[in-house]
Amino acid sequence: MPSFGARSRERLATCHPDLRLVFGEVVKRFDCTILEGHRGKAAQDAAFERGASKLRFPDGKHNGQPSAAVDAAPFPIDLSDRPAALRRCCFFAGYVLAVADDLEIPLRWGGDWDGDRDLSDQSFNDLVHFELRHLV
Repeated sequence: MPSFGARSRERLATCHPDLRLVFGEVVKRFDCTILEGHRGKAAQDAAFERGASKLRFPDGKHNGQPSAAVDAAPFPIDLSDRPAALRRCCFFAGYVLAVADDLEIPLRWGGDWDGDRDLSDQSFNDLVHFELRHLV
C-alpha cells in the first residue's frame, strides 16, 4: 500500500483538515506526492511572477493557515513527457475528486475550475491544484 514520505506529510500537515482527510484516503490506493500546501508571501508572489498562480499574496487559496488548497501529483510523474504527464494528472484528478465526493468534501480542481467536466473551456490550467470549494 502506498504511503506519503516525510516531505509530503510535512506539506500536507499545513493544509485544512478536510484536505488531509481526502489525501489520506487517496494515498491508500493511489501513490502520490504532495508538492505544496501552505504558501507564504515570498512563495506566493514567486508563483504569481512565474505564471503558476493568478493571485498575489494574500489572495491565494494556499495562503491561509491552514491552507485551503494543496498541490498534489501522482507518483512517479515524468514532467519531461508532457502528454503522458497531462493524462496521468487528469486520471489522478478524477480519482481524487471521486474520493472527495464519497467523503462529501467539495473540491475544485485546477484543470476544471468551473466544475462542468469540460476540460477544453479552461483559460488557466493548474493540473496539480485542488482547493476546498466551501472555503473559496
